[in-house]
Amino acid sequence: MTKTNRGRFFEDFRLGDHIRHATPRTISTGDVALYTALYGNRFAVQSADSFAQALGYERSPVDDLLVFHIVFGKTVPDISLNAVANLGYAGCRFLAPVYPGDSLHSVSEVIGLKENSNRQTGVVYVRSQGFNQHGTLVLDYIRWVMVRKSADDAASPPEHVPSLPKILQPEALGDACPALTTNHYDRGLAGSPYLWGDYTVSEKIDHVDGMTIEEAEHQMATRLYQNTAKVHFNHYSESQGRFGKRLIYGGHVMSLARALSFNGLANAFHIAAINGGRHVAPIFAGETVFAWSEILDKAKLDGRDDVAALRLRTLATKNHPCSDFPLQEKDAYHPAIILDLDYWVLMPV
Repeated sequence: MTKTNRGRFFEDFRLGDHIRHATPRTISTGDVALYTALYGNRFAVQSADSFAQALGYERSPVDDLLVFHIVFGKTVPDISLNAVANLGYAGCRFLAPVYPGDSLHSVSEVIGLKENSNRQTGVVYVRSQGFNQHGTLVLDYIRWVMVRKSADDAASPPEHVPSLPKILQPEALGDACPALTTNHYDRGLAGSPYLWGDYTVSEKIDHVDGMTIEEAEHQMATRLYQNTAKVHFNHYSESQGRFGKRLIYGGHVMSLARALSFNGLANAFHIAAINGGRHVAPIFAGETVFAWSEILDKAKLDGRDDVAALRLRTLATKNHPCSDFPLQEKDAYHPAIILDLDYWVLMPV
């Protein structure tokens, strides 16, 4: 009998499965430094203890998306080891700061299943949660992923497509960061003079810069997150697949787009929630990521006069600068778009 884990295929999932994922992970300052080296993030709160402590944090919190990727990475061996592609996210809430030295573990529940018409794959919907060493819930999100079947004729589980939240309301965001002292917030050190009141709904921001994805950096990033999905790591198996090469992890694009968004949104230091997201098209090493954002909404938070929320739609493209704000063409996305992310950020008032 084999003692190795082949990963779950679509027919192995059952609605209501509760999965406790292996390998809790203590986040170190080395992890934070490597994440910065990979993406070049410049948000001051996550970059300097002195800046963060002046606002009321214990020290610089770990970047929100690094928390997301580590919690996500724990789920891969049990959910998406045999994935074709990760498809999207909904109802994602960042619920408490995470600091270097904190240890994270993940649990998931299967909330939906749907076989695809080709009978070779199916979509698995899971709700995953990340907890720290004290049992505090720090991250809660839903994702759906396309998973291979072991054989076309393998019996699939009964179909159930869950109802997913479209937008998280502002009242759900108030606990996303501690009460802060922002009356002396240093805009110069933060990198931008623009605070929450300086942005208007429907405003579009071209983040100008581009970053080329390197194969080595992508491989290092997925190892950092302990993400073992074959589509990202195994060139031998993927060279015989649909694209003939490894896919770049969609979360890698999310982090690149977030880093690029600093140019125009430097004071949006905290992601409070992700309403929804789609990995619209694949991207491969050697291609260059650009990004732009639109302000979809603004909201003050009940009981808080330190920060308020901006709802953003950030689109990332490949090999296409975003000065023309590429969107949809009739019922299809512009062919350059690879990521469509709808999320709330917090910013000093």
